Amino acid sequence: MTHRILVVDDEADITALVAYHLAKVGYRVSTAANGPDALRSAREERPDVVVLDLMLPGVSGYEVLAELRRREETKEVGVILLTARREETDRIKGLSLGADDYLTKPCSPQELSLRVGALLRRLASPAVSAGSTLSAGPITIDRSAHRATLNGRELSLTATEYKLLLTLVERRGRVQTRPQLLEMVWEAQPDIQTRTVDMHVQRLRSKLGDSGKLIETVRGFGYRFRGGERGARSR
Repeated sequence: MTHRILVVDDEADITALVAYHLAKVGYRVSTAANGPDALRSAREERPDVVVLDLMLPGVSGYEVLAELRRREETKEVGVILLTARREETDRIKGLSLGADDYLTKPCSPQELSLRVGALLRRLASPAVSAGSTLSAGPITIDRSAHRATLNGRELSLTATEYKLLLTLVERRGRVQTRPQLLEMVWEAQPDIQTRTVDMHVQRLRSKLGDSGKLIETVRGFGYRFRGGERGARSR
């Protein structure tokens, strides 16, 4: 199946360049130059990934991202922010709103294609296999359905948040460093941005409510899912 990518940028030359290189590696690419058109395209075309600029006319990329995550039909779409804004505060805000990745311009077309491919792999549902259900305390993860529940209630997680939770629970009781998590979850080299991990952990904890405390910060190292060693099981 050919994956659909929506490129959103108000600079026509950048849009054309990004679209060309993504199409060159085999993706079906559509484009939008502003927020309302982007949201309409996302709703009607159901892309697998949206490559989104932040500085759009009228409706900002942040607003588009928040609306994508709010809407039922687009809440699980992969989102990569591609922007000239390099400040850490911008990166933090974007990741906090639910972006799966954040790249700054100028970005090499090859790197963008690799990031899109990595995100698509995170979005793909794993094959059904024995022992596909993993439980740890109030959290149950169905690996065959690519979903997680908390006390029986399904969690609304992005693809990245789901893989982060799965990775931590699978390695419960063991400290996972930020570089390790970047390699396992983001399939990125450890020098990309370890702050990316922190922001996704913060967002994941928020969605877990009181159970968010099960994800323990190990100062100077990374994170550990605790409290599930005896109660955790696969089936």
